[in-house]
Amino acid sequence: MRQEQRLGRRAARSVVLCGLAATALAVGQAYCVAGVLSEALRGIGRDVGALLIGFAVLALLRAGLVYVSETAAFSAGAASRRRLRSDALTRLMSAGPALLRTRHSADLAGIVVDRVEAVDGLYSRWIPAATLAMAAPVPVLIAVFWADPFAGLVLLLCGLLVPVAMAAAGIGAAAASRRQFLAMSRLQARFLDRIRGISTIVLYGRAEDEANALAAAADELGRRTMRVLRVAFLSSAGLDIAAALSLVLLALRYATALLAGHLASPAMALFVLLLVPEFFGPLRSFAAAYQDRLHATGAAEELIDLPPLPEPAPQREIRTIAAQGLTVAFENVHLTWDPARGPALDGLSVRVPAGEALILAGPSGAGKSTALEILLGFARPDSGRVTLNGADIADLVPQALSRLTAWIGQRPVLFAGTIRDNIRFARPEATDDEIAEAAHAARVESFVRDLPDGLDTKVGEGGYGLSGGQAQRVAIARAFLKNAPLLLLDEPTAHLDPATEAEVLDSLRRLALGRTVILASHAAAAHAFGGRRVDIRDGRAVPARGAA
Repeated sequence: MRQEQRLGRRAARSVVLCGLAATALAVGQAYCVAGVLSEALRGIGRDVGALLIGFAVLALLRAGLVYVSETAAFSAGAASRRRLRSDALTRLMSAGPALLRTRHSADLAGIVVDRVEAVDGLYSRWIPAATLAMAAPVPVLIAVFWADPFAGLVLLLCGLLVPVAMAAAGIGAAAASRRQFLAMSRLQARFLDRIRGISTIVLYGRAEDEANALAAAADELGRRTMRVLRVAFLSSAGLDIAAALSLVLLALRYATALLAGHLASPAMALFVLLLVPEFFGPLRSFAAAYQDRLHATGAAEELIDLPPLPEPAPQREIRTIAAQGLTVAFENVHLTWDPARGPALDGLSVRVPAGEALILAGPSGAGKSTALEILLGFARPDSGRVTLNGADIADLVPQALSRLTAWIGQRPVLFAGTIRDNIRFARPEATDDEIAEAAHAARVESFVRDLPDGLDTKVGEGGYGLSGGQAQRVAIARAFLKNAPLLLLDEPTAHLDPATEAEVLDSLRRLALGRTVILASHAAAAHAFGGRRVDIRDGRAVPARGAA
């Protein structure tokens, strides 16, 4: 928060200057209004046209300053959100999908969206308001002391009561805000989990129970939100009491003097009374923005918990890797996700010569997918190294590693759009002829010809509208189009019926020609893929007899 406030003060300078200028203009407006009202009360009828024109000019200038101030505050908030969101996304991308092993995706999405939005008020309202709360009352107080020193003393004492009241209310508001953020995060994660498992929930007849549970969680969030608002009202109540007290004291003073005939200048009395709201105006804005600071504090706690950015790697010699003939080697690789669960890889050493296939077999949790995640750049070994043609994978920039690698998993990642667009995702600059050739090689045409718009048929998010086998063929076509020398397959035939599994494996065999292939699977049919087989047990490679 201290770091962000230092950055925010630079961006808020124009807002603060506009606020100070607007306060000075308000003093001039009060002087003009006091002169007009004084002449009206006296009934002298002196020409007050100059005062009215002065008030109008000052009002227009003040309106322009308010517009410029609001625009500058919005720009400062928008720039800060862009910077924070870019920083958060950079941290998440550097951590990779491995972060999902310890953090819920709904929680991470909430941080990038809701928490960053919650920090907006820190820049656009709190920082300017905090500065103006100390600086803006000063010209008003000087004007009041010039008109009536006693009135200036009353305003000063009542103004000092406001920070005391806000500090008393702020302690409870900060705690309530943190609890409200926690309840919102839990509701987001719970809702996303239920949406993902909606079919299972319906099949087991638990839809009504889960709906009631979500309603209870939403009610809890509502109650915590109302607690934050109740505490916030206490802060504004303290300000209102201080403003009312000062106004009542000054009104009684001037009313008594007027009735006794001791009021020397009604215009000065009106001038002082009109400045009371202007004195407490910056403090009122400060009290209203105080909640923005509390929300930002709660959001900052979540942003701090994001993975740190990786330290810049020392300058290394530029390495190049041939696009054809890629040899992969794991050299005594150790990796532990959770110390309580033991190592995921415990000294894995295996080598895959260029153009050959390796089948990683073993039970679930043995470390097969972890080995693939290292090759994809989603995780780094705790010790040991992984090389491509002798170059350490840690020395490769992510873009280069991505160009060298094609990956097909259990469930293809398809997006809402056309089948053509989903294939083109592998290589956006590909021509329609190249896409058609890749679709033909993956036998996508076998089902596309029956669709109304062929390759331009639209599918839903996650491949909605396609069967599991059809979606897998689209993923294979994507790999054909990318034409990467390293092919990684993670249970590519899981959840497929035997007939579809055989067809998909046949397409994968053609895709594997001339490429280095690593297939992680425990399916019996996948072991007939061809190539050397290595069993993984407790994160170590156990050689097994390869298939011919």
